[in-house]
Amino acid sequence: MAQNKQRVQAHIIKSQAPIEKAETPLQITEQEAYSAGDWIKPENDLKGLRALVKHSTILPQCIRAYKNNIAGFGIGVRYVDDTDETPEKAAEFEKASEIIELLNTEQDTKQVFEDIVEARETYGIAYLEVIRNIAGEVVQIEFIRDTPSIEKTKPLEPYISSIYYHHGKETERKKRYCKYRQDVGGKSVYFKEFGDPRIMDSRDGLYLKEGETLELEYQANEIMDFTIGTEPYGEVRWIGQVLGVDGSRKAENLNNNYFENGRHTPLMIMIEGGTLTDDSFEKLKAYMNDIKGESGQHGFIILETESTDGRADFDETEKPKIEVKDLASMLQKDELFQNYLDNNRRKVQSSFQLPDLYVGYTTDFNRATAQTAQEVTEEQVFQPERKSLAWAINNRLLNEYQFRYVEAYFLEPDISNMDDLFKLLTVGNNAGGLTPNM
Repeated sequence: MAQNKQRVQAHIIKSQAPIEKAETPLQITEQEAYSAGDWIKPENDLKGLRALVKHSTILPQCIRAYKNNIAGFGIGVRYVDDTDETPEKAAEFEKASEIIELLNTEQDTKQVFEDIVEARETYGIAYLEVIRNIAGEVVQIEFIRDTPSIEKTKPLEPYISSIYYHHGKETERKKRYCKYRQDVGGKSVYFKEFGDPRIMDSRDGLYLKEGETLELEYQANEIMDFTIGTEPYGEVRWIGQVLGVDGSRKAENLNNNYFENGRHTPLMIMIEGGTLTDDSFEKLKAYMNDIKGESGQHGFIILETESTDGRADFDETEKPKIEVKDLASMLQKDELFQNYLDNNRRKVQSSFQLPDLYVGYTTDFNRATAQTAQEVTEEQVFQPERKSLAWAINNRLLNEYQFRYVEAYFLEPDISNMDDLFKLLTVGNNAGGLTPNM
């Protein structure tokens, strides 16, 4: 009997249109993943982080070390290439120096970035309000001190084209921008993300439509944020030490409470076969209350007892016995949890990658160990942070100025070893390679 055979056919469908590269990123950002609405809430309570820093015995020192060593040495201007100076280069150098110096007239520009570093290490994020002139150039920056008062949205549709200058050439880029909102005392002020070319109303956060106009006083300024990590609101580098920081605070409270209230009495008076007279009991209370200071020195006290059954005479075997039991050996001799506190301190320092020398916790070091600690910390911690901030200044904040020959940078300490330099010069001089004057 013949069997019916099914025939399977495969068709190849070819696209009639050419394949083109997407002009915008297509990935779903983390902000979109866990935020259903436009406005994103911080995962961690920023005010709680500030309270932990305020009551910590190590976090303020670590944050101060970052603040002083990253931006504390100042901001300078230098030539990109080490070539002969020309009038054009000199003019650009002078202009860049003046712009950086006048970015803030209330304080030194480097202090603004010190505040940024301090806030970023405290909250995981810091905000800078940026003000432009009519030509669209950045002329003023203001640090936003109340960091927890700022909220932001996820990147909003649509993609907006903006111009980026790279080595004197214009490059068009498309990006989705965020909105920012500051709530203080029931009043809200809106900001747009740095680089957003659209005009926003600072009162309601709405962008102007084509053909609409808005007075300058109501046009929103821009916010540039500085975050640690990839979270929308950043994440403090000591987030893994929160339990230890809070535990150290509680241990310190326990020790402090001992000095305020004590743990138990230092002695016990035991009477067998009798009881203290009322007069002796009152004298004992007065003695314990007045024992402080010079008035208690070389004093003595007499305790009188009486029979528990009210009899005036005592038999030989019925005389009351008075015994004073010393309980001082049971008192707390020193602070509790010393090892726990010290281990927590070291863990926090490890999260900042800071040696003891930078937080004032050591005296047992010599010049060699101090030099090594400084060199390693400079290379692994402070120099990368300085370069990151300097890039933000040159390639974002001052991008519209199109500087070609100069760049801003953060000054750093001189960590050269004079002994090594002396040995190097001595060897070179003995070999005839250079003279002391050279």
